[in-house]
Amino acid sequence: MIDTSEAQLRAALLGLAVGDALGVPVEFQSRAARRHDPVVHMRAYGTHHQPAGTWSDDASLTFCLAEAIADGYTVGKLAENCVRWYYKNFWTPHGSVFDIGITTREALQKLKADPDLILAGGTDEYSNGNGALMRILPLAFYQEQAQPAARFQLIREASAVTHGHIRSAVACWLYLEVARHLRAGRAPAEAYAQLCAEAPAQLRELRVPEPEIAQFDYLLTGKLADFQEQKIRSGGYVMHTLEASLWCLLRHETFAETVLAAVNLGDDTDTTGAVTGGLAGLYYGEAAIPAEWLAVLARRPDIEDLARRMTAR
Repeated sequence: MIDTSEAQLRAALLGLAVGDALGVPVEFQSRAARRHDPVVHMRAYGTHHQPAGTWSDDASLTFCLAEAIADGYTVGKLAENCVRWYYKNFWTPHGSVFDIGITTREALQKLKADPDLILAGGTDEYSNGNGALMRILPLAFYQEQAQPAARFQLIREASAVTHGHIRSAVACWLYLEVARHLRAGRAPAEAYAQLCAEAPAQLRELRVPEPEIAQFDYLLTGKLADFQEQKIRSGGYVMHTLEASLWCLLRHETFAETVLAAVNLGDDTDTTGAVTGGLAGLYYGEAAIPAEWLAVLARRPDIEDLARRMTAR
């Protein structure tokens, strides 16, 4: 029998991979295109010419983090796994890398040139793509009982392998706080309300600069679910991916509705789908993921084995 932690992790990893795979064929296509031709099932080919069920760098790098945890976590192991993915096709769905963000690529090139660098992510404000947020979910299952300062340090270092600006780390922190509340059995609306009640004080205690805390004010008003779709942005900026994923989670009531809403926002569809799918999988559970989507998901047995190994560790 699978224990609760393993079942939650397995559902989260599968949900993330499914959301990613739903978005891969339509990545970079507009929201208007999705309104005309909405994604309603697992498609093949499209943008990256991949078979149905193929996930991208979002899931690959998530699995690189989970693999590092299963191996006895250090940030150096995470960095090494990320480099192995880009240069040696580690944790790719079909043996090749077909998608990577600019900031991530630049960081991994630095790491390849100097493996001792480890925290290679750009630290300027323009290095706040969603490439750290998309892969951070396994940390919701690692040292979750640690004090906030220790957890934030883990998150900040894991983010800085590719994205070194504090805004990316804060976005990852908020996302993982929602995951933590969902793991505790709270519904999405309750998890979000608790986030809004606690996060501003937490971020001050973590010594996040006030101007950076202010960046997240609109997200922490408690009113995100009331936003109309036209206010929700779905590009590659970390703030936009976080807002879109939480909005979809708050506005829908099944796994399928939630991840399809994320993908059909358009633009960075695979990452929005992955980030949303991870939380939706965690909350709704593996049984809620449509069987026909799981049936074509690349390397599903390997993902399930990874969840088992990480939980055992």
